[in-house]
Amino acid sequence: MSDRERILREGLQSLGLPLDAGQVAALFAYLELLQQWNRAYNLTAIRDPEMMLTHHLLDSLSIASWIKGTRIIDVGTGPGLPGIPLAICYPERQFSLLDSNGKKIRFLFQVKTTLGLGNVQEIQSRTEAYRPEQPFDAVISRAFTSLAGMTEKCAHLLSAHGRFYAMKGQYPEQELRELPKHYNVVGAHQLVVPGVEGRRHLIEIAPV
Repeated sequence: MSDRERILREGLQSLGLPLDAGQVAALFAYLELLQQWNRAYNLTAIRDPEMMLTHHLLDSLSIASWIKGTRIIDVGTGPGLPGIPLAICYPERQFSLLDSNGKKIRFLFQVKTTLGLGNVQEIQSRTEAYRPEQPFDAVISRAFTSLAGMTEKCAHLLSAHGRFYAMKGQYPEQELRELPKHYNVVGAHQLVVPGVEGRRHLIEIAPV
């Protein structure tokens, strides 16, 4: 077993995610594609393969156990984080990956095609301009914008009983104070990401 495979398998175990061999292979295939495309298109500032594994894959999967619902949209997905790792983890759920950057959307199409991810739809659009046929159970984001900005820009994407899930570093006290009154914070989950130092939080928000 290579060092990278050991790091991933130990990380998945500590996150309580019993993925099968096919899913582990798909995560590595995604990582390989990200490295290849990153050399030409600068999709992420992280270039070290081992750091991509911890700071992208395991960081994305650290929220897996908290996400509810079957129709999920990842706004400002960039190169598919956290959407692609989550889609590999949960093939029974549908993931829409939204970004306005054409290069990143072309990369996501390549990932979806190469990995055969039938539960992924890539969408090139500004968040405010995208009008889905039906709203989503969950709106997730990773370093997208402030909590107030997220709820404002994405309100039309969320179903009445849905949840916003915002991935943050430090506990965002100031952003929480600025959250509009018609939203409730229903969870502030401290995340432990294997191989990543520093604080991580997932803020779960529901419309009142």
